[in-house]
Amino acid sequence: MLILRRLVRVCCPSVPAGGVLDSRPCVVALTLLTLLMQVVVEANSWWSLAMNPLLIPEAYIIGAQPLCSQLVGLSQGQKKLCQLYQDHMQYIGEGAKTGIRECQYQFRHRRWNCSTVDNSSVFGRVMQIGSRETAFTYAISAAGVVNAVSRACREGELASCGCSRAARPKDLPRDWLWGGCGDNLNYGYRFSKEFVDAREREKSYAKGSYESARLMMNLHNNEAGRRSVSDLAHVSCKCHGVSGSCSLKTCWLQLADFRKVGEMLKEKYDSAASMKLNTRGKLVQRDSKFNPPTSNDLVYIESSPDYCLSNQSTGSLGTVGRLCNKTSEGMDGCELMCCGRGYDQYKAQIVERCHCKFHWCCYVKCKRCTKIVDQFVCK
Repeated sequence: MLILRRLVRVCCPSVPAGGVLDSRPCVVALTLLTLLMQVVVEANSWWSLAMNPLLIPEAYIIGAQPLCSQLVGLSQGQKKLCQLYQDHMQYIGEGAKTGIRECQYQFRHRRWNCSTVDNSSVFGRVMQIGSRETAFTYAISAAGVVNAVSRACREGELASCGCSRAARPKDLPRDWLWGGCGDNLNYGYRFSKEFVDAREREKSYAKGSYESARLMMNLHNNEAGRRSVSDLAHVSCKCHGVSGSCSLKTCWLQLADFRKVGEMLKEKYDSAASMKLNTRGKLVQRDSKFNPPTSNDLVYIESSPDYCLSNQSTGSLGTVGRLCNKTSEGMDGCELMCCGRGYDQYKAQIVERCHCKFHWCCYVKCKRCTKIVDQFVCK
């Protein structure tokens, strides 16, 4: 960055007010500086905690304050929270990783498949567009942090929280005990809101600007992700009694399997609301014919690129080389996945388990079989 600034000083001598920079070297230098600054901006994301090798328990030693300054992508508010809750950072990273994996599972048959890139931006420039895909990514990431922190509390991994203290459900039978050690959803929800939303909360943009619209979009989708975890949490019970008679039950609050959270948010993605700024600087639905989105719904402010071809400006990786399903008419089918470019067919050798038998007691033994299958790849 310092070298480029010096380059600009050399190539772009001072210009009087109202003057025009028409020097070609000056334009090149300014372009390089702009691109570099853009890379720095896109690399600045807490999602990089999912990829950070520092996130191991041994890293959290007494007085290890430099740890927080070494973590890439944290805003000033997030760094302060890191210093206060260093033992939480491992689980924030695990939550981000859980969100990324679920995103990749839910979009495995789509043109955009939630691919990560080899830098700390994690998703690359595609997140600079206020699209449906960005909305889903923010929501599933926030949900992942709620999930990871809530369960870490239950397992006694964090100093500032423990088992759930949720109130006894009113519809629970009187002779059932409300206890056990449930997932601490209340704490996980509050901490996720504090940490994940910190970056947006500490920003301030001009009313009615694109940046202000994007900020409101991000905060809305973060909240939708957290609410999906809360809405799917359920009461789980265990029987007690002689010979499994279940004469007594102990119940507690338990989070749903994260796959269900992913499925719910994928449905929200498919029905996401297109928004725009009104004259008062608030987000409103573009098409007033539909019901306005609730706090549980996803919202977006820009149309998605088609993701057919690699495009550095949008961050699209394209679908060249992607596997497709020749017989499917859905998004994973070769016609849609390959965007009409056609596909190549080749033979592939795969190894799978076969001839499995149950042996007493109690295991299953399988053989490994090799078979040749046809695979189809987008041109």
